[in-house]
Amino acid sequence: MIKHFAALSGNLYPRMMKEPVFTVQPNSCVFFVGIKGTGMSALAELLLNAGVRVSGSDTGDIFYTDAILKELGVPYVETFDAAHIHDGVDFVVYSAAYSPETHPELLEASRRGIPLFKYTDALGAYSANFDSSGIAGVHGKTTTTALAGSLLKGARLPAQILAGSAVSVFNGHSTLSLGNGYFVAETCEYRRHFLSFHPKRIVLTSVESDHQDYYPTYESIRDAFIEYGRKLPPGGELVYCADDEGACEVAETLRKEQRGLVFTPYGFTARGDFGIKRFSVENERLVFELNAFAEPFALRIPGRHNALNAAAALALVSSIARTENRAAGVTALSAGSMTKAQLEGARRGLERFRGSKRRSEIIGEKNGVLFMDDYAHHPTAIKTTIEGLKTFYPNRRLIVSFMPHTYTRTAALLDEFATAFDGADALLLHKVYASARETYSGGVTGRTLFEKIETIKEEEYAPRAKEILYVEEPLDALPLVKPMLKAGDLFLTMGAGDNWKLGKALLEEA
Repeated sequence: MIKHFAALSGNLYPRMMKEPVFTVQPNSCVFFVGIKGTGMSALAELLLNAGVRVSGSDTGDIFYTDAILKELGVPYVETFDAAHIHDGVDFVVYSAAYSPETHPELLEASRRGIPLFKYTDALGAYSANFDSSGIAGVHGKTTTTALAGSLLKGARLPAQILAGSAVSVFNGHSTLSLGNGYFVAETCEYRRHFLSFHPKRIVLTSVESDHQDYYPTYESIRDAFIEYGRKLPPGGELVYCADDEGACEVAETLRKEQRGLVFTPYGFTARGDFGIKRFSVENERLVFELNAFAEPFALRIPGRHNALNAAAALALVSSIARTENRAAGVTALSAGSMTKAQLEGARRGLERFRGSKRRSEIIGEKNGVLFMDDYAHHPTAIKTTIEGLKTFYPNRRLIVSFMPHTYTRTAALLDEFATAFDGADALLLHKVYASARETYSGGVTGRTLFEKIETIKEEEYAPRAKEILYVEEPLDALPLVKPMLKAGDLFLTMGAGDNWKLGKALLEEA
């Protein structure tokens, strides 16, 4: 049961002089504006499990969350109208996509004196009720959160988990409820949203330049992560990737400030319990060993980067297990501060993991062609994902369809994008998938990236994709790509846009 739920930043209720503080009890009524969003529907599910009456509104577009909301029995309308807000609503949670200054439902809530919570602030308020852990980083946070959930489930630790995507071991949901002792959530760096969160532990996977519309320099995004780390209380723990220069810089800055924090590195170069000392790919499994554990771990998703994500998740779950076991007076512990049963369960949970939606997600296989979709939209994530797939599937020809996301990111990282696809055997590029948070200025486009790669593809220092094509609209490429595919190929749609529709259409027509 949630005992306390408070607004934790300004701007939540623009017409009140003071921030609202609430006691949310069973049968309290919460209305979600933009309820189909992944985070919004996940938070709605957590509140529903706590006995709160949840409802909401959104557009008529179909998302995977429609099925989840209907399965949960959450009522929602597919229009936005002030009439949906009534005095029986205790407070309103809204997506950052909507403005309290213009949205009809948010304006009506303000007029009635109903407090407003932005999603990230509501999530932060929720986290204050638990021993909470935030998973952050430019790359890997969704998979690391999902892996942590699978490990916690296997180890039977009483936690709630919220990931930024649907997860197979969460029964296709973005949340998993195992108890009320701990809360593990993916926390987002964009616009410093993670500063609303109340962490006792932070997992930091990576720090590098991204979201250039908000963080124009590397230093600006790095400083945001440092600010997040400063939210850890004395005795709080920073689990960080020793292989990532930015994560190490954040950790070193916090270490010098002598805040009484615990620093736990993980990775191939890490010293200590969670250093990876051996790594291989065997029978379409990642197999790796950690310093603190006698037996190796196995993971059925591709990529060296996922061994890092798994090590991060194991470090986090070990810390939670240590806290839980100390509170229970358990002293006979195995490696990683877990009991033997917890460790065995965690090991099984890791091997049962099959990934999350749009993270190296297998869409299907037909006529010997494997179709996969991945959300990678930053050059570093693209490069590591392709390398992982080529190692995991060494005998498959890799054909990549990529749709850039945001004009500012494409322009700022154009050179990095141009070399990120070197491991692909063929590359199909599309237009930039626009973001509502920016306005096209007539500069860099998807074709600009295509021309950049074409210009340098003959240079000797880097092998390029053997065939590079540009088709503005993804579905217009259907008749062009169909004859290219042959048995043994891997066709991968990649990016944060909607080119996944091309992979789905090719699978259906194969």
